[in-house]
Amino acid sequence: MIIRLSAGAAVGLALLSGPAFAEPIKGVPELTHNELYQAAKLPKVACKPAKGTNEASTRKYISALVGCLNKAWKSAIKGFTPVKVVFKDADDKESCSTGMTVSASFSEICAAQIHVRLADDWIKAKNDLVVFTSITRTWGGVVTGQTGIGEAWWALDGDGSESVMNEHNRRYYLQIDCFQGVSAKALGRQVKDWKPVTRVPEFWKNRFHGKTANRLHWMEKGYKAGKPGACNTWTASSSKVA
Repeated sequence: MIIRLSAGAAVGLALLSGPAFAEPIKGVPELTHNELYQAAKLPKVACKPAKGTNEASTRKYISALVGCLNKAWKSAIKGFTPVKVVFKDADDKESCSTGMTVSASFSEICAAQIHVRLADDWIKAKNDLVVFTSITRTWGGVVTGQTGIGEAWWALDGDGSESVMNEHNRRYYLQIDCFQGVSAKALGRQVKDWKPVTRVPEFWKNRFHGKTANRLHWMEKGYKAGKPGACNTWTASSSKVA
């Protein structure tokens, strides 16, 4: 069973002093009091790239979308490093973060880049919902990677308790959901129904995503606020991260 997945792949495994055992998290300011939470509301970025139904237009759409995310988040993250997109070869179906072979399209963090594999499911899609959802979700890993959140999460010690470890993981993935809502707001995306956004590919599903109701809660919270300070899942009650 893979416990720590994708979005944390860009961070190191350095240990922190004073590991947290309590719920909510205590003694790890990199999580509970991260500087990111003090950032102002993300500026609105005019971002309306058009996705056609061929490979070239889909690549162009994804590159433009990531460019918009770079602009939206650069003022919120101290020492921000712009992120590049790397398109995988058509016959490269291996996920760097899970080691799985995936025939469909997907995006993920590999080192400090966003890697994308394009297949017909994204290329021929008549709207951009699935692509937008995947890229903005993957972007959450950029945020956690560049702010120290991912590294601090990875270093958490559950004190031998599986239930504590599971909750740590849900706090992390629900924060990714919240960052996705913040990104959508900054890019001017009109979202009336978040349920389609909560769907993830079969190969990407894990028990740490949290209940659908909680995923919707954090996505909507991030979207309404438009700033990362709304996404502090580490100090939330356990019921909000179930």
